[in-house]
Amino acid sequence: MANVDILSLDNKKVGKTELNSEIFEIPVRKDLIHTVVKWQLAKRRQGTHKAKTRTDVSGGGAKPYKQKGTGNARRGSSRSPLIRGGGVIFGPTPRDYSFSLPKKIRKAAVKSALSYLFEQGKVKVVDSLSSDDGKTKTINTKISGLVQNKSMLIGAELNDSFERATRNLPKYLYLPVEGLNVYDLLKYNTLVIEKDALPLLEKRLGVEA
Repeated sequence: MANVDILSLDNKKVGKTELNSEIFEIPVRKDLIHTVVKWQLAKRRQGTHKAKTRTDVSGGGAKPYKQKGTGNARRGSSRSPLIRGGGVIFGPTPRDYSFSLPKKIRKAAVKSALSYLFEQGKVKVVDSLSSDDGKTKTINTKISGLVQNKSMLIGAELNDSFERATRNLPKYLYLPVEGLNVYDLLKYNTLVIEKDALPLLEKRLGVEA
């Protein structure tokens, strides 16, 4: 167990807590992280690409020119892929890029990503992620004093006013524990997690407290 300071949004020390070593201090498995990032990105792909084959191209009812005497190849339709404006040979068709991945792999990758950030000193625990007035400017001023780069903010549950205040801040991503994922952990430089979210994180990752 690692002891860390609990900070306020004003970057003042308000207490201490322990981080579970089975989540934040395990060997980093880059292979698992790479696999899960590929899995996430594959699930995001729409797969709606489509090129017209000769059956989809309009026209082509009449033979483009007579069978013999022109010196050209014998063609029966202007929809042929060999003619300008015709169909596409072996073009892209709609497909599903997603693939299945065992839960154990996904959980292990999240733990590895968290351990990597903690090893780099990029994990901060705060007492609360909340906003009294829901003002973007107020929250931006407070968080800027706590972290100076792109940060992922994880709360025990979504706070409506805090979510509204951070919605237009491109440097910050605010999610509940359920939304914690490997891709965003690596995309944002720092993890800021609410202290009440730690037990929920342990439960989600199947780690005994």
